[in-house]
Amino acid sequence: MTERFEVPARLKTTSIALIAIGLIALVIGGITLLGGNEFDKTRFWVVLLQDAIFFTLITTVSVFVQAAASLAQGSWIVAYRRVPEAIGANVWLFGLIMLVVSFIIVFVFKIDGHNPIYEWVYPKGDKILEGKSAFLNPGMFAAFSIITIGLWSFFGLKFRAMSLAQEKAPKGSTKIYWNVVRLSGAFLLVYALSQMSTTPWFWIMSTQPHWYSTMFSWYTFASAFVSGMALILLWVVYLKNQGNLELVNKEHLHDLGKFMFAFSIFWTYLWFDQYMLIWYSNQPEETVYFKLRQQGPYSIIFYGAFIINFCMPILILMSRPSKRNYFTLTFMAMVIIFGHWLDFYQMLMPGPLGSNWHINFYEIGIFMGFVGLLIFAVSRTLSKASLVPHNNILLKEAVIHLS
Repeated sequence: MTERFEVPARLKTTSIALIAIGLIALVIGGITLLGGNEFDKTRFWVVLLQDAIFFTLITTVSVFVQAAASLAQGSWIVAYRRVPEAIGANVWLFGLIMLVVSFIIVFVFKIDGHNPIYEWVYPKGDKILEGKSAFLNPGMFAAFSIITIGLWSFFGLKFRAMSLAQEKAPKGSTKIYWNVVRLSGAFLLVYALSQMSTTPWFWIMSTQPHWYSTMFSWYTFASAFVSGMALILLWVVYLKNQGNLELVNKEHLHDLGKFMFAFSIFWTYLWFDQYMLIWYSNQPEETVYFKLRQQGPYSIIFYGAFIINFCMPILILMSRPSKRNYFTLTFMAMVIIFGHWLDFYQMLMPGPLGSNWHINFYEIGIFMGFVGLLIFAVSRTLSKASLVPHNNILLKEAVIHLS
């Protein structure tokens, strides 16, 4: 059994090449966009913000999955637990990028006396924004962002450290196991008060501060969760094809496929629920959100994201054989990640950019750079310990797991 993962030269080269593409896009974008008009300058920063938020949220999903499985005492995850551990242990990296980018936008970025991305930074007599200023202000944004990313990063690193410590614990010892269960409960409380509550309001919804939705945090969670599960599946399949994770069988892959299918439907439920309630109420301060996206210049992305994130999963992943086929699962995982990246694009871009939008070398190049950074960081973490969580008290159940 190949228990240690050695990063293949091809994977390392690929990750470095993708990072290089991202850096080239960043440099060219900086030269061409920062010297341009207000739209170009705004576009430079909002693209970085979108990718930083997206990758921070989907990596944090791995921490959530570990916590949920630990509380449920689920053995199904143990066979490939090292994968979400490695992803979750790198939340700090993308969270740090998120903090740097967002803090520059909030505290430095300013054009003609206003902030085109976070309008609430300089309300300038806007009664609605002034009424929300007790919550929407730079100090609160900084405090919530630092605390949120700090706690997410702490739990991601702590779960990884405790899992490795379990290997060195006396055989049959359950002390660390129950400590992980208790810590998991604490994380889920933190996650509920951040990802499922305040964090999406600050980072995303406040780019259109006159608009609000009580379902927005759940909608953002669903989009991030299904993308995070797709990310875990891609790493599991890759490691399996490399000759690692011999304990993983088609039952485990079937479970991951079911998560991708089920939460694609859950995302669609929230998508429709939010849309239906706003359409039915027909209030101008709410319908403006969909007016720009559905009937405006973003309509192709609006409908495209719906087709990719709902129609394709329900048509392709509904059958049992498709959820047990490596090629189909890999293809759909990549489609889902890209589809929800588009979803985050249409969540963030219309507020700051209005009808002026692009998806070309800069947007795709920055996305590729983040993908390369993710591959590089996670592969390095995976290579530092055994891929089999020895001495885990649920390991035997994982071996004989059936869907």
